[in-house]
Amino acid sequence: MTKADKKLQTRVSRRREHEAEAGVTGALAGAAVGAIAGPPGAVAGAIIGGVVGAFAGAALDDQSIDDATHDAVLDDEIGITRGDLGAPNLEHPPAILGAYSAGTSGAGGAPSAPPADGPMQVPQS
Repeated sequence: MTKADKKLQTRVSRRREHEAEAGVTGALAGAAVGAIAGPPGAVAGAIIGGVVGAFAGAALDDQSIDDATHDAVLDDEIGITRGDLGAPNLEHPPAILGAYSAGTSGAGGAPSAPPADGPMQVPQS
């Protein structure tokens, strides 16, 4: 059995586990709601709830696989898993005084304009 076959078998078994968990949960919820109609209602509710829960579990599992695939494609496009995002060989200019800006070194002083929060600012000409 190859590594891909084992991975597929693991994915299928996880999907079945998720469907079973959702089916049991749906059956319990259906039995609780169906109990209003007495024992026959509880049985019918458990059956219907189990089927609906299993379908919901399958749909959620499919959605999580689709989301993971979409995220992997985006990661490749923006350079997280491929490309140069965060590459250590980028050339940045050296710092002249050991600080990259006046603001980070504390030498910025008071701002010349009022802060931009609050009411609309008057345009400067």
